[in-house]
Amino acid sequence: MSTRDNQLFKVGVVAGTHGLRGDLKVRPLSSEPDTLLGAEEICISQKNGKSVFHQLTRAVPHKGNVLLRLRGLDHINEVEGLVGSEVFMRVDQLPDLPEDEYYWQELEGMSVSDRLRGDIGILEGMFTTAAHDVYIVRGRYGEVMIPVVSQFIISVDRQKRQIEVDLPEGLVPESDEV
Repeated sequence: MSTRDNQLFKVGVVAGTHGLRGDLKVRPLSSEPDTLLGAEEICISQKNGKSVFHQLTRAVPHKGNVLLRLRGLDHINEVEGLVGSEVFMRVDQLPDLPEDEYYWQELEGMSVSDRLRGDIGILEGMFTTAAHDVYIVRGRYGEVMIPVVSQFIISVDRQKRQIEVDLPEGLVPESDEV
């Protein structure tokens, strides 16, 4: 979409249904489900490419997921086909984050450079462990997994779309040969 206010931001994936009243079990893309819990409206993008906006009548945390109930869809039979769909929110409805936190879509595709090695590659993925998030960077060293901890992540420049890191020995191969 053309304006920032109408841009969509992926916040989760429909992992299943819950109960008979049409609740969707949504796996949030971040370790914090608060974004979905505060949503009034979401957009569900189905595997067939169809996207539909829905008003929420219920949003509650449930075992690391969020249970969502969509207005007008009150039975499991009406929502079963949504399993596997992606869940989006409008960017202007996302809560503000503290200064040193970022939404995944802000970071995805940023270039990553190391203080000593220079260009490492492009940030292409992320996953969460019990201890911290891990960035997956692909570039001249192949796939490099960078723990998202303050001693490794030096700065994130949203304007330049650049992440500067200071990686310890052994995290990146010593030569460009992969």
